[in-house]
Amino acid sequence: MTRRPWRAPRRSRAVLISALLISLTAPLESAHAVSVDAEQVETYVLPLNADTPDLSELRQSDGLDALRQLARAQASQPVLPRETTGPAKVYAPLSAQDSARPAPAAAGEHSAAAAADPVSLPEPSHSMTPAECTLGLATSTFYVKSRFAVCSGIQANQVWRVDGEPVGASHFDVMAIGTIPKDSRTMTVSYYFTDFAATGTNAAPGMGIVTEGKIAQSWPSTVHYTQGGVSMPASRTWAQLLETGGFKHTVSAAAGQGSAGAATDSVFAVYQPHISITAPPGWAVTSQTGGDLFMLPPRWDKADYLPADATGAAAFSILPTLQYSTAANSPERGVALHIQKAFTDPFSTVPPSTKKDFPGQNADAPLTRLYKDATRRKENYRRSVYNCVKYFGRTYTAGGKQCDEYPFASTYQGAVWSKYDPLAEPNNFSVMPVPEGENGAAGILLGQFYDKNRLLDGPDDGFLVQIVP
Repeated sequence: MTRRPWRAPRRSRAVLISALLISLTAPLESAHAVSVDAEQVETYVLPLNADTPDLSELRQSDGLDALRQLARAQASQPVLPRETTGPAKVYAPLSAQDSARPAPAAAGEHSAAAAADPVSLPEPSHSMTPAECTLGLATSTFYVKSRFAVCSGIQANQVWRVDGEPVGASHFDVMAIGTIPKDSRTMTVSYYFTDFAATGTNAAPGMGIVTEGKIAQSWPSTVHYTQGGVSMPASRTWAQLLETGGFKHTVSAAAGQGSAGAATDSVFAVYQPHISITAPPGWAVTSQTGGDLFMLPPRWDKADYLPADATGAAAFSILPTLQYSTAANSPERGVALHIQKAFTDPFSTVPPSTKKDFPGQNADAPLTRLYKDATRRKENYRRSVYNCVKYFGRTYTAGGKQCDEYPFASTYQGAVWSKYDPLAEPNNFSVMPVPEGENGAAGILLGQFYDKNRLLDGPDDGFLVQIVP
């Protein structure tokens, strides 16, 4: 296989439209006047950056088989990000590949002070450009800029056949970017259609491209959604999308529809985009008309411990990542060094245990927020202090130090985890004296992280921790 030699390079829309219409006119004029059954078009959905056979390869004896094998492999690929959490996590297969993420923040970025706090965590991104999505998808099936800005995409390849033989090929890419404004209950999915290209005998400009984005599953199942933007399913021709570039679809869920009796008014869902084609005049479609792009897991919540507590807001049920820096100018440096030691040399931490395996490092074992049970949070803290005294002596506070613990006392995986969960390993935590100011800064950043990412209490949400230079 080789990279599609017939894939058009990226260029301005005006130039691209002009070049494509000129290149497609001649094949259309030279098309054979044969029956509809003899002229067929079929579409195969592949990963966004897949290598596909060109027209000359499709004309070889095994060319179509090679393309069909690629499409079958795509159909069996995971359709939800690996970091999906909540009920959606078990709805469909998860990717075995971590989602692409933005590069870590610059060292010491947390030192920028806010009005009320000595340190401030940057606001998670609530927007994403097509260029950012394209770059992010170069190495992964999903790009997670934040839990408020997520994207994925596919490429749709058409084979144009006359009397069973390939006579033309065409192609377009589809990216869907899901974004949620701050403190909003509206998810916007922006569909971008790019990289249109065609060669040989075809009728691509008149081909219909049908997009259907819908809520495939809800928890609870009785939720009513309000939709806006383009009406789904949205049908456009190749020529129309080549000119406009795409459209937007919005979905929102009003508060008060969460599970009855739950302390947090939460609605979980799976949003499924689907792409298919319809035949242009004079052609017929085969059974291969398109396929699902992927799934996005939106969530709507309302709770008195979260921002916008009167109205609630939305996020994606995707694990966010808390970043602490070990840089010399990082205000949380001591805590970052402690967690770094726990991750890289767990058996040297105290209390001692030969079975330590700290959670929070990957999507298979995230941390979960402990908010509602204040008693358990206090137990986590007291157990940590007890071990600081036990292993570092009663003078561990000398020089203005405090007892730092990992996992955090504000998580279910804190120091008393094994008391509440018989499957949890005893002593699977670490304590270390750290400078008071650095411990306080880390705690402020953690609290801001909970708020800015709308972390729910309990097992339907979670987060990861990453130590950066």
